[in-house]
Parts: sequence; C-alpha cells; structure tokens
Amino acid sequence: MLSEGNDLRTAQQDADDDVIDLTHYFRVINASKWRIVSLAGIVTLLVALVVLSMTPIYQATSSLLIESEETNIVSIEQVYGLDASKKEYFETQYEILKSRHIAEKVVDKLNLGENPIFTQYLEEESSLIDDAKTFLKSVLTFLPQKEVEPLSAEEAAQQRKEQLISLFSENLSISPVANTQVVKISYMSESPKLAAQIANTVADVYIENYLEAKFDMTSKATTWLNDSLAGLRNKLEVSERKLADFYEREQVVDLDGVVGLASEELQGLSEQLLEAENRLKQTQIIFEQVQDFNGDPAELADMPAVQNHPSVQNVKEAELLAESNVSELSKIYGPKHQKMISAQAELASIKQTLINQVRSLISGINSEYRQAESQVNSLRVSVARAKEEYRKLTTLESKRKILQREVDTNQQLYDSFFTRLQETSEVEGFETANARVLDKATIPLIPAKPKKSLILAATLILSLGFGVFIALVLDFLNSGIRSVDDVERKLGQRMMGLIPWQPHKKKEDLPLREFFDKSNHTFSEAIRTLRTSIQLLDLSGDKKVTMVTSSVPKEGKTTVSINLAFAMGQLGKTLLIDADLRKPSVAKRFDLPGFQPGLSNLIAGTHTLEECLCADTASNIDVITAGSSSPNPQELLLSDGFNTVIETLKAEYDHIIIDTAPTQAVSDAIIVSESCDTLLYIVKADATNEKLVSSGLERFMRIGKRIDGVILNQVDIKKAGSTYAYTGYYDQYGYGAQSGS
Repeated sequence: MLSEGNDLRTAQQDADDDVIDLTHYFRVINASKWRIVSLAGIVTLLVALVVLSMTPIYQATSSLLIESEETNIVSIEQVYGLDASKKEYFETQYEILKSRHIAEKVVDKLNLGENPIFTQYLEEESSLIDDAKTFLKSVLTFLPQKEVEPLSAEEAAQQRKEQLISLFSENLSISPVANTQVVKISYMSESPKLAAQIANTVADVYIENYLEAKFDMTSKATTWLNDSLAGLRNKLEVSERKLADFYEREQVVDLDGVVGLASEELQGLSEQLLEAENRLKQTQIIFEQVQDFNGDPAELADMPAVQNHPSVQNVKEAELLAESNVSELSKIYGPKHQKMISAQAELASIKQTLINQVRSLISGINSEYRQAESQVNSLRVSVARAKEEYRKLTTLESKRKILQREVDTNQQLYDSFFTRLQETSEVEGFETANARVLDKATIPLIPAKPKKSLILAATLILSLGFGVFIALVLDFLNSGIRSVDDVERKLGQRMMGLIPWQPHKKKEDLPLREFFDKSNHTFSEAIRTLRTSIQLLDLSGDKKVTMVTSSVPKEGKTTVSINLAFAMGQLGKTLLIDADLRKPSVAKRFDLPGFQPGLSNLIAGTHTLEECLCADTASNIDVITAGSSSPNPQELLLSDGFNTVIETLKAEYDHIIIDTAPTQAVSDAIIVSESCDTLLYIVKADATNEKLVSSGLERFMRIGKRIDGVILNQVDIKKAGSTYAYTGYYDQYGYGAQSGS
C-alpha cells in the first residue's frame, strides 16, 4: 500500500512538473527586475557611448529610368544585336551599373584618389595590414620568411587604383524597383555632399558609357558595312558577267519558252508512239494468224480475224443466201434445170468473189502490218531525238538558273548591306541614350547609419530579454526550495510553517531569547503560527512528542526546536530534548556546562531524571541535553531504554520537543521517529538541494513514517514581499502587516 501511495505521489508530481507555471516565472522575473533593469541600463549606456562615437554615414539616392525600347530614327537593332524587350536586357543593364568599368570611370571623373575620405581610409587599411603582417612575422618566426619584392611605380599606382575601385564599389548599391524600369543608385559616405555627387555621377557615367559604346558600334558597323559592300559589289559583277556569257555562248534568248515547246513536242510524239504501238500490236496478232495457214483461201476465210472483216461478212451473207436458194430450187428442179444451173452459177460466182475478197484482205493485212511497224520505228526515232533535245535544253536551263540565282543572291545581299549602310550613316549623327535620370540625388540631411534610436531601442530590448533569460536560467539551475509551491509541488509535502530570517552575525547563532524580543515580532509570530499548526494536527491532545530534523546541518533545526519549545512552554509544561548525540548544540545555546548529564546518561541509567533535567526559568521549560558523548550513540537510541525514557517523560510533560541529527548525515532521526508522534522537517529556504530533501523524506517513507509538515526556515521576508513567493501562506498569517510595523 505504501509503495502504491509513493507511485501515485510521484506520478502526480511528474504531471505537475509538466505544467508550465507562468505565475512562477513572473515571480522569478519580478524578483530580479532591478538586476535586469540595471543590466539593460548598463549595456544600453555602453552601446550609446559607442554609437555616439561612431562617424555618421549619409546615403544619397538617384533614380534612373532605363527605356525598354530605344527611340531610333531607323531600325538597326540587327546591327547592334540588342533586344530591349527582354528581361535579360534590364538584368544586363543592372550589372553594367555595378561593373568595375563604370566604377573606374567614376573614380577617374571625380578624382577620388585625391579625396581625403578615400585617402585616409586607404592609409588606415594599409597601415593595419602592414602592422598585422609585421606582428605575424614576429610571432611566427619558425615560418620561412619571404622577402616581398618592391612594386614599381606603375604597379603601385595600379594597386592603389584597384583599392579605390573596391572601396567605391563597397559603398555603392544598385536596387531595381520591382515591376518597373526604374533603378535606384545609392551611395553611402561620411560626406553627404560627396554621396550625392557620386550617386549622380554614376547615372551620368552610365548614360555616357552607353552613348560611347553605341557610337563605337555604329562606327565599327559603318566600316564593316563599307568593306563588305565592296566585296559584294565585286561578287555581283562577276555573277552578272557569267550570266551574260552564258546567253551569248548558247545563243538563247527565251530559254524558258524553248524548253516549254520542247516539252510539248516530246509529249505529243510520246502519245503518237503509244497509239502506233497499240495498232501494231493489234495488226501483229492478225498478221501472225494469217502466217500460220498455208494460203488456202477457204481456210483463211474461216479465221476469226477474216470472218469479222466487214467486206468478208457481206460476201458470206451473199453466199448463205445463194446456198439457201440452191437448196430450195433443188427440191423443185433437177440439176439440169435452167434455174438450178443459174443458181449454181450464182453460188460459184459468190464463192469466187469470197476467195478474191479474202486474198485481197490478206494482202491488205500484210501491207497494214508493214506500215504500222514502219510508223512505230519512225516514231521511236523521233521520240529519242526529242528526248535528247529536251535534255540539252533542261541542262542549259539548270545552268541558267544557277547563274541567275547567284546574281539574285548577290543583288539581295548588296541591296541589304547598302540599306544598312544608309541607316547606319543616318544614325551615326543622331545618337540617343537608352536611359535618363528620373530624379537627381540631393544632399542628405539625416544620416542613414548608425540609426542611433533604433540601435539603442534594440539594445535595450535585447538586454532586457537577455536579463530575463539569465534570471530564468539561474532560477532553473537553482534547485533549492524557495516557496510554498515548491514544498507542495516538488516535495509533495504539507507546509507546516515559515520562519523568517533574522539579521545576526554570520558565524554566530541566533540569540537564544529572540522569541521573547518584542522588536522581533515577525519572528515570534512565525513561531506561534507554527505552534498553532502543530496543535491543529492534534485536536485530541494525544500527540505530545514532536521531533524536529533536517537534511543537512546548518539548516536551523536546533533554533526552530528551541523557539518552538519556548512557544509550547507558554501553553503547558514543555520539555526540550537534544537527541543529536553526535554534534549536540542545545547545551551550548543554553550556556550549560559540557559535563552536564543528559539523554545518553539517562538512557544508559548512569543518572536519574532529576540529575539530567535543567530548568530554564526565563522560558518556563525544561531542557535535557545530549549528555556525555558515547562511542555508540545509535545503539543507545535503538535500545529499549530510549523508548522507556520517552514514555516516562510523556507522563510528566504536555509537550516534548526533540532535536535530532540530520537525516543525510546519520540514521539517528529515523530511529528517534519511532518514538515520536509528530515529525517536522526543516528546510533552509533557497539553499538546500531539492533532491537532498526528497532523499531525506523518502527515508522516513520507507519505514512507514509520515512527515507531518515541512518548515521553511530562514526565509528572506523582503524577497517574499517583492516576489510574492509565499503569497497564500505568508500573508495568510499577517506577516506582511507585522513586518511593516
């Protein structure tokens, strides 16, 4: 059960630790407010002295408007190779403004090498560098010492100029205005007049530099165009001469028309040849069929090609009619009848006509084939001749086109370069700038830096913040118990009482009768409050024995024990026992002799109770000192004699206060607690380590003894009043009012 209770208390304590207590931080800051303010004041004062000693720097700014499109009389962008409509154009102009070339021109134009501000800075810088080199050489003697070759006058002048340009560029700033074509040119200097002069000069030099570059490009373009134009003129003349020679040599006037006629003639002959070849193929078929027969007209007449001929078809029809007539007459008449003889004669005549017609047709077919073959051969020769003529004309046309194209190309180049030359010549005498000054820089009246008010305000704020940070860090590192909240939150114990710190000599104890001193009403009231708290724990009056202990020596447990006994003595018969048998201090505080018998003698039985009791008539209490020193004090406290003594004394006294040894030194307090009814734990405010106190309390909890309350001792009342660290406990008992009286 005890272990579970400890775990619950630990868990609750961890949960409380996770909660950020802003009130606590406010109290910490409030307690250190004068130290924080003092730190901030000192730091701000020191910074103010430094700022006031700083040389004021002035900044002058001029505005330059860079045109996106140049106002040209004629268009010659191709000559310059610039496209002012692109973003890269403006970026390029910004870089030109920041370039070393512009800086060098401004330095030369304003003769800054003779300006006292620049010369003084260069001399100081050179002196510092030389001193640093000399110091390093004197210190690092083990390094090889290389002699520096002296610079020539020209090299020294160039080096000085480079330093001037670098110094100039460091203080120059070019700032384009977003979404505009305006750029701000700013310069910072100790001299406001020089700052304005340089800002304006940079703008002027930039415009002059552009005009110079444009003039140089125009001059170079004109020279290059003149040289190129002469060469192009020669090429044009040569190409024209070649074309004229070609016409004269080939004796052609309208070559395009001749080629067209040749093309049409070749096309016509090709068509005729195709038709003739088709006829030849048809005639050749009939001719070859005729050649396959032996020349019998009857057989030839049966050939399809012959039968289909119109003249043969007519004879065939006549033959059929004659045969039909003979057949009809043969049915009526005999062979020798005149009609039969006439019909037979007519049929024979028709057949002879058919044979003659076939022979004539065969002769015509042969003649037609020979004629078609001859025509095809003739057309083939004509087509071949036309093709050859057309090829010659085409070749001539290609040569003419090549020569003409060369002439046209050279003519176009010549015309283009001549036009550009005329444009460049026109522009050469009329140069326009790509930028203009929008606002000139004026002489500044207020320094740009240092911004004294801003620096001092920032210093004050930062130093205040740093002071607060230091206070919080010190508070975090301080693990002492300083308030009621610490007792309840860190230790998990009940606050029983609060004893204010009383002024006294550092190495001396608090005066014995401090409780009865009316001038120390605050201290006395605190003891009485403690007494009341103890009485509220025992409303039945059964708890008579109260033990007082602490974690380590010098926490004031003996002082609290003595004064608590004084307070209890006002209510009833009270006994104060010094149970710290190792380092007793009660006898000394009451000016009792060292040989005075006490608790150790009483336990050992060497002396009686009357011999060990010492009555303090001034406070109306009895005192039992530690007695004679013992080699084994822990064995005495563990003996039954100690319990017997306590039980005996409980019958005689209303209140018994026992002062014991510190818990972290020895275990005597643990033993004594077994015979006590109330356990009070003294903690020196803002001094004893939290872990040390927790360790001491845990020792009692291990044996099942509960600490009835923690007494916060030696509390600084002034600190309590300023930080409200004890609000809710200190004011509850009226300490503030009493301390103010």
